[in-house]
Formats: sequence, C-alpha cells, structure tokens
Amino acid sequence: MENKKFNNNYKKNSYSSNGNSEKKPYNSSYNSGNNRNNSNSSFKKKTYGQNEGRSYNNNNGNRYNNNNGNRYDNNGGNRYDNYNNNNGYNFENKKPYNPNFKKNDGYSKPNNYNRNENYNRNEGYNRNDNYKKPFNKKPYNNNAYKPYNQAPIDYPAADPIEVRLNKFIADAGICSRRNADMYISAGNVTVNGEVMTTLGYRVKPTDEVRFDGKLLSSEKKEYILLNKPKGFITTTNDEKGRKTVMDLVANATNVRILPVGRLDRATTGLLLLTNDGELTKKLTHPTHGVRKIYHVILDRKLDYKDFMKIQDGLELEDGFIEVDEISYVNDKPKNEIGIKIHSGRNRIVRRIFEHLGYQVEKLDRVVFAGLTKKDLPRGHWRRLTQQEVINLRNMK
Repeated sequence: MENKKFNNNYKKNSYSSNGNSEKKPYNSSYNSGNNRNNSNSSFKKKTYGQNEGRSYNNNNGNRYNNNNGNRYDNNGGNRYDNYNNNNGYNFENKKPYNPNFKKNDGYSKPNNYNRNENYNRNEGYNRNDNYKKPFNKKPYNNNAYKPYNQAPIDYPAADPIEVRLNKFIADAGICSRRNADMYISAGNVTVNGEVMTTLGYRVKPTDEVRFDGKLLSSEKKEYILLNKPKGFITTTNDEKGRKTVMDLVANATNVRILPVGRLDRATTGLLLLTNDGELTKKLTHPTHGVRKIYHVILDRKLDYKDFMKIQDGLELEDGFIEVDEISYVNDKPKNEIGIKIHSGRNRIVRRIFEHLGYQVEKLDRVVFAGLTKKDLPRGHWRRLTQQEVINLRNMK
C-alpha cells in the first residue's frame, strides 16, 4: 500500500470552495474593523441580510458604537447623557442646586424641646429581678355555674335487698344513722305494726316501716355527675366556711346526696354524688378496683427512668403502689402525663410524683368508673342516664 506523503506546500488557508488552491495575496491595508469590507481580498464575510441580526461594524444596528441606537454613547436615544432631546430624560424642569437648602426650612422646633425629656428607657427596670405579675383571683360567682341538665330521670329499680333499719330511716331523710339508733331504742319506730327496738334489724322490701306513725318509703335514687372546679372541698359542710361541692349541686335535688370518694381542694375533674349507699360502697371499696384516669401536669419533664419506676411500682410510706397504666400525653410536653389507677388511697397520685421529687401543678380526673367529661363543662353537673346507672350496678 502506497503511503501518502506530506505536502509541505499545503497551506490551511489555501483551500477555496471554487477550486482555486492559489494562496491569497497579503493585503497590508486589510483591517478587521471598518476597512474589512473595503479590502481587496476575495474574502467576504457572510451576512444574513442587510441590517438583520446583530451587526458589529455597520452604522445602523450597532448596539455600542453606532450613532442611532446606542444606549450609552450615542446622541440619539441615550437615556442618561442626552439632556436636550425628548427621547430620554429631560432635566429642563429640574430645580437648581441650592447649598443652603434645608429639608425643614421654615420649621423650627419649640423652644426648650427635648425628645427624651423625662424619659428613661431602663428606669425602674431590671431584667433579672424576680418580678411576677400579681395574681388577681376572680371572686366566685355561683350564677356562673349553671346546671347542665336538670330534667329528672326515672332510674330502674335496683335489685331488692335488705338494709339495716337505721340506714332505711336515714335514707328516708328523717335523721342520721346515729340519731336513728336513738329513736329505735326509744320505741319511735314500728315495723309491720309492731314496735321495733332491735338496732340490727334488717328491713325487707315487703316490710312496712313507720316513724311516729308516719309511713316511710325508700326515697328516689339520684345520681349527679359533677365536673369539679378548683377551690372547692369535697365535704357536705365545712367548719371554716370554705366553698364545698355541695354549693355547686344545691339545686340539683331535694334528697340528701353524698360524694362518692374524695377530690382534694386543688384537684379538678369528675365527682359522683348519690344517695345510693350500696353503689357508693361498691365504687369506693378497694376490692372492686374502680378505674380512674388522671391528667397530670408536673413542674418539669418526667425523666424516662422515673417513668419506668412508676410503671414498675413504688414503695411509699403506706405500702407498695402500682399503677395500671402510665403514658406521656400525645403532642404535649413531657411534663404532661396520663395515669390510670384503681387505688383509693388519700392523695395517692400526688404522693407518687412527690416521692420522686416532682411537684404536681395540675391534677384533673378525666375518667371515673367509665364516666367521662364529654359535654360537661367545668363547674357544671348532670344526671346520669339510665344506661350509665345500669353499667355502674353491673360493674364487677
């Protein structure tokens, strides 16, 4: 195969599309500027039409060097350097510069004016002092707590049971059990037409009991659920004259109702009041294990190690205590806890957290024996429905 030889006479620019391989003569007058189009060379710059596109050397469409459309250097449409034409900005109406001009010329401040006169931003202010906004406690207004439901309800009768004679008299609203024993001993009570002086006698559903000749009947049962507010004590009367939960249900019924269990003065939430002694005993006796759920707010976050201690059980001064369930409240800070417990010990929830060094800032009982605070605002009460009473009686 014949090898191609390198042609020293070959020049890159000697090629021409018209077949002429002759080298173009050098033109000393050739200029890449305005003389480029006037050179004697056969080379001619390809154009795309007169005044079309972007042209750098003509005098019609040059963006920077022409005299017609230059934005900065021309005298035709200059936006900033043309002071006399009407195409650009016209300074004919511009006010002459006055070195003595003052913005507030003709205005003077009042004599003895001082912007900061008698004003001290930090006067009497200390960021690190222990100032606390004073707490103005609102006076209690009994009219603010209106009953939620006053309509009477006919509850189904409980299973017939035998009760002690003194309790039967007390339930009829005659007197207390202790005073009933005195009247029984004095012969003021008759059963089926005969004077009954036996203190331990149990009244049957078919017995006819009279007190001083007046026929007694077992009073109608009432079941009142109260959403207790803060500041009320759980008792029927108070020697110191403090507000009690009985003030909130004073107009609920004419029969004598009593609280089931206790909530301390600072604790809020559900409290049941009734004259059903058998149900009260069932709900308060520890063997029945009535479930209660509390919403607890602590002074600081509950550490996970303390969380596990409560879940596993704690040894308090009055014995071992174990909660049924404990959890952090969803979408809330870690100092808000939900706790389920069935123990009826006094102040048991507060003592659990105080044993671990926490202070309970708020304690609210949200569930009691299956009853909830739904549609029951704080400070209001309502009667239980028939189904709720049946559920409480059937509770194991």
